[in-house]
Amino acid sequence: MGEAERGEAAPRKAVTYFCAREHRSVVTFAVEATAPDSWDCPKCGLPASLDCDNPPPAPKIEPYKTHLAYVKERRTDAEAEVILDEAIQLLRSRRKSGDIIF
Repeated sequence: MGEAERGEAAPRKAVTYFCAREHRSVVTFAVEATAPDSWDCPKCGLPASLDCDNPPPAPKIEPYKTHLAYVKERRTDAEAEVILDEAIQLLRSRRKSGDIIF
C-alpha cells in the first residue's frame, strides 16, 4: 500500500557479518553499493567480518592511566627529585619574602 505512494523500492542485497562471539548479523545494502569488509556487531559491539571461519579478534582495550602514570612515563625518579627540590626552594623563598601562598 505504501509503495504506490513512495514509488518502487531500490533493489537490495543482504550481507552477513560474523563476530568473534559467534553472532551473525545480516545487513541490507543497495545492490550498487559495495559492502564494507567489516561491520560493528549490533549485539556485542565487537568488529565483525564477512569470513565466518576467521572473525576479527576483539580490540585490546588500554586501561585508564592517571596523570601521574603519564608523568612517570616521561620522567625518571632523579628528574622528579630535581623538579621537586626546585619547587620547594621557590615556595620557601616566597614565604621568606612574605608572599601569600595558598
